[in-house]
Order: sequence, then C-alpha cells, then structure tokens
Amino acid sequence: MISLGASGSAKSLAVNPVSHQKTLLRRTMRGRRRALAAADSQAAVRAAAHAPLTRLGPGPVAGYIAQGAELDPAPLMEALAKAGLDLALPVAADREAPLIFRRWTPDARLSPDIFGIPAPLADQPQVRPTALIVPLLAFDRRGGRLGQGAGVYDRAIAALGAEHRPFLLGYAYAGQEVDDLPVEPHDQRLDAILTEAGLIEVR
Repeated sequence: MISLGASGSAKSLAVNPVSHQKTLLRRTMRGRRRALAAADSQAAVRAAAHAPLTRLGPGPVAGYIAQGAELDPAPLMEALAKAGLDLALPVAADREAPLIFRRWTPDARLSPDIFGIPAPLADQPQVRPTALIVPLLAFDRRGGRLGQGAGVYDRAIAALGAEHRPFLLGYAYAGQEVDDLPVEPHDQRLDAILTEAGLIEVR
C-alpha cells in the first residue's frame, strides 16, 4: 500500500488543488501498475477466482478491454459468461458524451471506438448495466477511485442516474491500493474492489 504522506496534509491541500494532487499521483501509479503487471502475469486469473458472482447479477455486467498495463478482466468475464450472466462493453461514440454500453459475447466482433478501444459493433443493442467492472490507477478502502483523468466513467455513471446506478466493482492489482485518495464532488465511489488477493469491501 502507498501512503500519500505529506501531500495529504491540510497544509499541502491549501497549496495544491485536489486535481493537482491527482495528477501527481497518476504519474506515480502508472509506473507502479506497469511494474505490477510485469511481475505477475497470472494476477487476472487469481482475481477472477475471487469474483463475487452473486453480487453482479442479474446483468448485464459491463467489463472492459484492457489497455496497456490494466488488469485484464477477460478471465473474470469468462467466469461471468459461464455463470449465465449477460455481458456488455463500453462504447465511446463522442469524446464529450457519456459512454454507452452495448451487449457483448466473447465471440463477438469488435471495432475501435472514437478512442481506438475495441468495442461492440453498432448493430448490438444498447443496454443499461446493473454492474460495472471498472479499471483504475489507484483505489482506497473508502471506495475512492483514481482513473486516467478523462472522467469517462464518472460521466457515464452519472448519466445512468441515481435510480439506475450500477454496482461498481473496481478491478486492480492489490498493489494499487493507497491510504486515502483525494476525491472531488463528481468522483463516483466504488462499491467493492476485486484484486488478485481477494475482494475488498468498501468501508
């Protein structure tokens, strides 16, 4: 676990806005995540073994296609499919609009979305997921999540509305945990975090 140290003090917060703190932490955590990925090629398989399948239904459950050093949810998605849950993937159709989610099966064709990330084709139905498996750079045990900074998941969750807010499962290496993340009002908190070491319930 990483401690934010002096940067988390009231004095430093007065000097550095929360957004600046998050930018600095992203630089650190990108390097840490790359190191974690290089050190453990089987982490995703072990994480899938701890999946809270009963918490993610009735579906559809939206995962993601791993980019770079993100923990790959493919083994987890395979386990969900075997359990009979419908699956979905996010699609970015516009850089400013919230993500949408389209139904997906493991054998379905994909095409790059506006960010170049493989996504379901336009002929697949749009769905409202009951659970989201979300990538991250860092997390804490209060449900704080540090993303890449574009806010795409925060906007998508907000667009679903409080009445239809999905269960948010952070998906990460255990070494991506920090003591206390800086958060802003728009940040959507996780409900639980799944790592190769097990499931972490948010306090």
